[in-house]
Amino acid sequence: MVAPPDNAPPDNDVLWARSVHYSHGGSPRTKSGAGSPGLSGVSVGVRQGEILAVTGPRGSGKTTLLRCLSGHLVPEQGEIWFNSLPVHTMGATARERLRRDRFGWIGPDPLLLPELKVWENAALPLLVSGASHRAAKTAACAWLDRLDIGAFARKRPGSLTRAESQRVALARALVKEPSVVFADEPTAPLHRAERALLLRTLTTAARSHGITVLLATHDEESAAVADRSVELLDGRLAAHAGSGAGGPGDADDGGGPSDETPEGQTACSLSA
Repeated sequence: MVAPPDNAPPDNDVLWARSVHYSHGGSPRTKSGAGSPGLSGVSVGVRQGEILAVTGPRGSGKTTLLRCLSGHLVPEQGEIWFNSLPVHTMGATARERLRRDRFGWIGPDPLLLPELKVWENAALPLLVSGASHRAAKTAACAWLDRLDIGAFARKRPGSLTRAESQRVALARALVKEPSVVFADEPTAPLHRAERALLLRTLTTAARSHGITVLLATHDEESAAVADRSVELLDGRLAAHAGSGAGGPGDADDGGGPSDETPEGQTACSLSA
């Protein structure tokens, strides 16, 4: 068992990790878990509204770090804080609630439910948390329209292309306007133009809504949208960190989606 931390994260860090260790195949919160090393003493802090790229080659520990920070995995050693909440000491139910209420997640596979309509897939986090049918659909349709797929709102996921499905997954990650979005190689299956659209929507939403984004990627063009980057090599932080192309104030603050369904949109009508 890890000893209780002696201090909370810095005030300007919404998410903060110190000396995180994780071994794949090991038992959570033990010092001698068997399995290949995933993370070895990683420390990182992310500021409110910052877009941080976590870079490195495949197998370097990027996904493991995001899964530890988001509470999917429990580190064997180290501390993980979300604001004043010690994620590393939370039980499974509390971590699940944190992910549901405060975090969004998008990975390389959209993982849409085939039996639900597109808007229902996008609205799922709101529906699960008890939002009304009307409110959930209004919010989901606003994000789908922003991603230029509002016309598919009443269709089933099986009729979508991979790129369109990934946009639905992004709408689902953003629909509750979470505090933090974890984006694990979200553009990996996409062509260049689709990658640009997905990242542009994600970064614009983050800037306009004050959402913190952790973007795991091995693609240099994708990493360039971030404010800052950290590099992982073999589960450890590389010796240097680079700066991305822009800061929090560089994007248009008016680019976020509206709280209302855009005027003239009929494909996502509330009667569907």
